[in-house]
Amino acid sequence: MAWVLAVALVIVGVIGTVLPALPGPILVFAGVFVAAWADGFQRIGVWTLIVLGLLTVLAHVVDLLAAAAGVDRSGASRRAVVGAALGTVAGLFFGLPGLIVGPFVGAVMAELTIRGDVRASTRAGLFAWIGFMIGLALKMAIVFGMIGIAVLAFFV
Repeated sequence: MAWVLAVALVIVGVIGTVLPALPGPILVFAGVFVAAWADGFQRIGVWTLIVLGLLTVLAHVVDLLAAAAGVDRSGASRRAVVGAALGTVAGLFFGLPGLIVGPFVGAVMAELTIRGDVRASTRAGLFAWIGFMIGLALKMAIVFGMIGIAVLAFFV
């Protein structure tokens, strides 16, 4: 039963890395921890878990810094980042195109509520979207790196 839980947590964690509502890296770490526990920490040991824990923290920090950098670069408000996250959730209902366009639309709409200027809001939305997407890509890379480290520790 622990193995099923471990795999489910990792799968939901990978999905949660894309969805802003779920703490993806934390769920992946939790899944690996459950797998290590189920195996009596024989294959995935304490040092591997420490490294994975640090990578979990790094994934969240990188995500926040990338989004903040995008907002800072354009002079957008923090609301644009929140709008990008909400746009991602709304975009899920439209498949891959929605995931690509949703953050941009969400950021522009959120910025329009503050500025009212379409051109400035579009620029702010674009930079917020770029920061959001860079953060997402880096977070995904870290999460897949975490999974790779866990698999290597387990099978090697």
